[in-house]
Amino acid sequence: MNIFERYLTLWVTLCIIAGIALGQVFAPAFATIGALEIAKVNLPVAGLVWLMIIPMLMKIDFRALGQVGRHWRGIGVTLFVNWAIKPFSMALLGALFIGGLFRPWLPGGQVDSYIAGLILLAAAPCTAMVFVWSNLVRGEPHFTLSQVAVNDAIMLVAFAPIVALLLGLSAITVPWETLTLSVALYILAPVAIAQIARGLILARGGEAALQSALARIGPVSMAALLATLVLLFGFQGRQILAQPLIIALLAVPILIQVYLNAGLAYLLNRATGEAHCVAGPSALIGASNFFELAVAAAISLFGLTSGAALATVVGVLIEVPVMLSVVAIVNRSRPWYEAAPAVARRASS
Repeated sequence: MNIFERYLTLWVTLCIIAGIALGQVFAPAFATIGALEIAKVNLPVAGLVWLMIIPMLMKIDFRALGQVGRHWRGIGVTLFVNWAIKPFSMALLGALFIGGLFRPWLPGGQVDSYIAGLILLAAAPCTAMVFVWSNLVRGEPHFTLSQVAVNDAIMLVAFAPIVALLLGLSAITVPWETLTLSVALYILAPVAIAQIARGLILARGGEAALQSALARIGPVSMAALLATLVLLFGFQGRQILAQPLIIALLAVPILIQVYLNAGLAYLLNRATGEAHCVAGPSALIGASNFFELAVAAAISLFGLTSGAALATVVGVLIEVPVMLSVVAIVNRSRPWYEAAPAVARRASS
């Protein structure tokens, strides 16, 4: 591991503190950056996401995607957790904690809105950042790309009905422009750029040149991740300082849901005998969220200052630190995972 990966938790903590501080000191500048968006998609953040994931996508050889079929169990686990468990477990946790245990400490008129925001967050599986988490657990890149592609295809048709069902609405306005633009920005464009760059490098210098280029640009991904943190916490620093108790309470069901879904996906992959390089990405996509879509949907349905919008923002705030903890668990538990009889049998076959 390079110095960025070895001390990533420290860099993340420093960036969170720096983001909040800079957001207060240079509030107008951050407001200007935050306003640079199309269909609720922030363009500077999108650019940083490109810098994070393009080096990882350059590792993918599309000719090998046909081999992903042997990991059909991992794809099945991913889809089961993301669409049959995740939204419904969040609705239950939201009702239990926000609608019940924490209700006395929350503004009464916003309780239902908070729960709605949590549901919106859980109904949108992560897209771009999964490539980052997968890279940190040495995940199988072709499997990671495949599960993201399948999830995005399902999200186009399943997001609205599931949210409508759980919110009890007869109809829901999905921000299709945001959804379509996000998929184009975070998946289609980076994949195209990465594959063009990969092809050019291979044509000029072969596999050795590609590995050399990946080694040189690898630190750019981590630097972009840290810069993204500074921006996100700079954008939301005022809300964190103004409403710390509400944000802490909203974080509780999100945290439980992250570890619940990641753990379930990890254990199901272990039980079915999938390799660790598949189980890691499968667990991570089940734990993280497509927060751009969730925030946009909350704002369009309930308004910018609503409890729903704040709840989705809390998901943004804790996404990276929490996912890093899941990455650490997946990495440290690898010997235990691979000791499972089902995993050992498939590895030897």
